[in-house]
Amino acid sequence: MPKTAIIVLAGTEAPSDLGRVVNALQTAKEFDDHGDEVELIFDGAGTQWVPELADEDHDYHALYDAVEQHAQVCSYCADAYDVDDEVEDEPVEEAAEFEGHPSVRSLVADGYEIITY
Repeated sequence: MPKTAIIVLAGTEAPSDLGRVVNALQTAKEFDDHGDEVELIFDGAGTQWVPELADEDHDYHALYDAVEQHAQVCSYCADAYDVDDEVEDEPVEEAAEFEGHPSVRSLVADGYEIITY
């Protein structure tokens, strides 16, 4: 059974960023639908997506909602991109294992394949 970590680095400013985050969500859903282990990590500018996608009026809220249980957000970056208060209001886990950031090394050591968007 595959173990996959999907890391969203795309911000919210460019139209292409929406495509990247939707592809990440769709990939996470595909792994989840097959019962695979999947982690969905919003890191860097990608942390801005959590409050966007949590909005029930967002076009891709339902897709986000389908995989939200696998989501984590970088604690350091949520603060750096000024979305920390909004992220705290969501049921998404904050990741801060390595100097305030998610530990990619730990994921690799645990056998996860890493996909970035």
